[in-house]
Amino acid sequence: MKDEITTVQLNKSVVKALKSIKKYPRETYNEVIFNLIKNAEETKEFDKFVQEAQRTKMKELWEKGDYSGWENA
Repeated sequence: MKDEITTVQLNKSVVKALKSIKKYPRETYNEVIFNLIKNAEETKEFDKFVQEAQRTKMKELWEKGDYSGWENA
């Protein structure tokens, strides 16, 4: 089944911004927006990974009672 096509209204400034981040001149706005979405999802996953690593390290420090450096945090 082919994807349905829809019309979306965008401010000219948004179109200009989308045009400026195209990887190549013939890249469609659909591709540009899809890449932005994919990047946002990957960034969110990376943030979750970093937060989990931080949580693990903080738990380790708290269990040892090492609170040094918190006064400057």
